[in-house]
Amino acid sequence: MKHYLQTLSKSLIVGIFLLLGNSNHDNLFGQSSHNPTNSSNSGAYLDRPNQESAFIQDIGINEQLGVRIPIELTFAKANGDSVRLADLLSSRRPIILNLLYYECPMLCGLIIDGLFDAVQNLAWQPGKEFDIISLSIDPTEKDSLAARVKKEYIGNESWGATKGSEQYAATIAQVNKGWSFLTGNQPTIDSLTSAVGFGIAPIPGTKDFAHSSAIILLSPDGIVTRYLYGLRFESFDLRTAILEASEGTIGNTIDKLIMYCYQYDANSNSYAPVAKKIMSLGGLATLIFLGIFIGYLWFRESRKTHSITN
Repeated sequence: MKHYLQTLSKSLIVGIFLLLGNSNHDNLFGQSSHNPTNSSNSGAYLDRPNQESAFIQDIGINEQLGVRIPIELTFAKANGDSVRLADLLSSRRPIILNLLYYECPMLCGLIIDGLFDAVQNLAWQPGKEFDIISLSIDPTEKDSLAARVKKEYIGNESWGATKGSEQYAATIAQVNKGWSFLTGNQPTIDSLTSAVGFGIAPIPGTKDFAHSSAIILLSPDGIVTRYLYGLRFESFDLRTAILEASEGTIGNTIDKLIMYCYQYDANSNSYAPVAKKIMSLGGLATLIFLGIFIGYLWFRESRKTHSITN
C-alpha cells in the first residue's frame, strides 16, 4: 500500500510541474497580453445613409492598444467646470470612453443607449467599480447641452434604488460623479481622438460627422486596453472588458477565473472561452483532488499502522 501511495505521490508532483510548465504563469488568474493591431474601418457606420464612400478611409479606428492617452488634456464638465483627464483618472477605476456628439441625429444616440442598457444589466455601477466618460467630438457643443443629456441618462433613472429614498440620493450622487459628460475645443478633441485612433470626418453641407461605432476601455492609468464595436454591448463582454481594464483592482476570485479562461476574439467582437486554459484549470483541479485523496489514504494507512503497533 505504501509503495502504491509513494508512486501516486511522485506522479502527482510530476503532473504539477508539467501543468505549470505548459501554463503562462504571468497570466494565471490575470490578464492576457495585448498586441496593438490595425483595425481600420472596423465597425464603421455613417450617421446618414448613402454618404460618399470616400469618407470611409477617414472614419475607421486604428486600434492603439497599450497606448496611454494624453492625461493633461482639459475639458469642460456638464456643470461648466474645467477638468483634466488626469483628475478623472485619480479615482483609480477603469474607464469606458464613449466618443460621440450630443446632437447626433442617429448613431451616437444608439451607441450611448446600447452602453446605458448594458450598464443597467451589470452588478456594478459608474462611480463605484468603473467610470464612464462621454465626450463630444463637436467643438461647437457646450456644457449646457452636455448637462441636458446627462440628466436624461442619469437623473431620470432609478439605478436599482427606490426614488426618493436615501439610497437613491446616494446612488445618484455616486453615478453623477462616475459618469462625466464633457465638451472641449478642437485641439483637445483632436489630441484625444488621435491618441485612441478614432477617425472623424465632417459631412459637407451638414453639421454632422461620420465616425465609427465603438466604445474604448481604459485602465486606471489611462492605458487603452480594449475596443468594443457595435451599437449593442453584451453585459458579459462589457463586464469582462472592464475586468480586463481594471488591472486586478476590482472583481472576485470567480471574475479572475473568467478572465483567465476567456480571451477577446476580434472576429466575433466578444470574449470567447480558451479551451487550453480551461483544460489547464481542469487538470490543476484534478491534481489538487488527487493530492487530497492521497493525503487521506496516507493518513488512514498511518493510523492503521499505529493501531497495529500499539
